[in-house]
Amino acid sequence: MNYLVEHPEVGTIRYDRSNKAKRIIISVKPQFVRVAIPKRQSFKNAQKFVESKISWIKKNKQNMDSQLKMREKLPEIDRTVARKVLCRRIGELAQLHNFTYNRISIRKQKTRWGSCSSKDNINLNMNLLHLPSELVDYILLHELVHTRVKNHSRDFWDELETVIPNAREIDRKLKDYQYCLL
Repeated sequence: MNYLVEHPEVGTIRYDRSNKAKRIIISVKPQFVRVAIPKRQSFKNAQKFVESKISWIKKNKQNMDSQLKMREKLPEIDRTVARKVLCRRIGELAQLHNFTYNRISIRKQKTRWGSCSSKDNINLNMNLLHLPSELVDYILLHELVHTRVKNHSRDFWDELETVIPNAREIDRKLKDYQYCLL
């Protein structure tokens, strides 16, 4: 069950009852603010929590608005071109670092740059083409490492560091390009 509430300072807030949430979670989306409410919390408690976080929400809404403006300036990417470029590059990196994978899918996702399934199928976001080549290679190698280590444990990061010595530093740079995902 969810409730829509118009807030005078931040606009539409959507309160969603969540079976998965362990605490009240606020996330700023392009069209609204989403509040996930765990089973054990009341709607009233969630509203109080939101009121205590209004300045944080406003700051993040401004950030979201500026990212959306930046997103509007990005050129369209042709999926066929993205498939050709990304498949060629991941093939080169896999060969160079001795990785194997199954299938590659190219999608237009709003939350992820890529993912790797338990069957070593790799999904890549066509918006990767908006990133600098260093970050594209980072994402491709990140997913290739998932063909060996299926989680983000210390073993994963250690393996990633063998192919990208400054992996965590590069990972932080991705935050500057969140607008490419919206």
